[in-house]
Amino acid sequence: MKIAQIAPLWEQVPPPRYGGIELIVSLLTDELVHRGHEVTLFASGDSITKASLISFHDKALRLDKSVKEPSVYEQMMLSHVYQNAHQFDIIHSHVGCPALPFAALVKTPTVHTTHGIFTPDNEKLFQFFDEHAYISISEAQREHRLGLNYIHTVYNGIDTSTYPFQDKPSQPAYLAFVGRLSPEKGPQEAIAIAQATGLPLKMAGKIDAVDRDFYEESLAHLIDGDQIQYLGEVSHDQKVELLAEASVTLFPITWREPFGLVMIESMATGTPVVGMALGSVPEVIEHGKTGFVCNSREEMVSAVLEAMKLDRRTCREHVLNRFNVQKMTDEYERAYRMLIEQKK
Repeated sequence: MKIAQIAPLWEQVPPPRYGGIELIVSLLTDELVHRGHEVTLFASGDSITKASLISFHDKALRLDKSVKEPSVYEQMMLSHVYQNAHQFDIIHSHVGCPALPFAALVKTPTVHTTHGIFTPDNEKLFQFFDEHAYISISEAQREHRLGLNYIHTVYNGIDTSTYPFQDKPSQPAYLAFVGRLSPEKGPQEAIAIAQATGLPLKMAGKIDAVDRDFYEESLAHLIDGDQIQYLGEVSHDQKVELLAEASVTLFPITWREPFGLVMIESMATGTPVVGMALGSVPEVIEHGKTGFVCNSREEMVSAVLEAMKLDRRTCREHVLNRFNVQKMTDEYERAYRMLIEQKK
């Protein structure tokens, strides 16, 4: 099968630190190549892949301060993909709205994975192209009111071999939080939960420019370097160590998270997750076995000590069975074949 994978240009594939979409694109692309498919990856020029790489900028756009209009490079990339659409059996877009008008102009089928959320603006474009083939990354992500042609739900998967299992957390016990330091990710809630339990909290994640004021106003004064520690934006290995040695990972989101990779990353190492019952959380955490799904901050505080008693091997097995890269790729292959057959 000849497959085009279209990645966002904002971040390198795979991302050196933070970048959930780019990590998934990398894992999927390399596994498809491993299975014998002829794959072309459209991504930033500094990307590392087993596929053929085509790029229209030499590095991730976020790293190039001279770029003032990133959409220009995205449009160049999409124009090239769809001018050469006849070379592929299937095109898989991970960039959301920008690919929709292009995909409508060619015979080669495109499948769109909706990695993000719908907004009052972008949902208008999605509805305009509601007949396209869409894949959601959780059932909770779907907005049925939009009437989109969802053909499948494919949960994100990870390469579990890069998340070694740890049967016991480090001592003294601590809580972990990994994610952007933004209001919707709930770092302010994580700090409140840690303060209520009396346990140390180790936080890792990037601070986007748009979240800088939030950090300065709502978080900075609470990070004392003792009970509440901020480690900055960590590497993959540092993240794995942070999660594996934690007693519990907190996922106190305040929005409808489409998936939440950190939950399966944590459980893969054996560390249970206590999360807020929003978005995909009830689909990812097995309540009472791999963590707890809560409806309030108070419930999360109470659940922390209970989560510390859970079997860490069960957490690991949960990810091995449901959220591995092989299973994710199986499901995408199934969707590809279905669309190709429909076009015949």
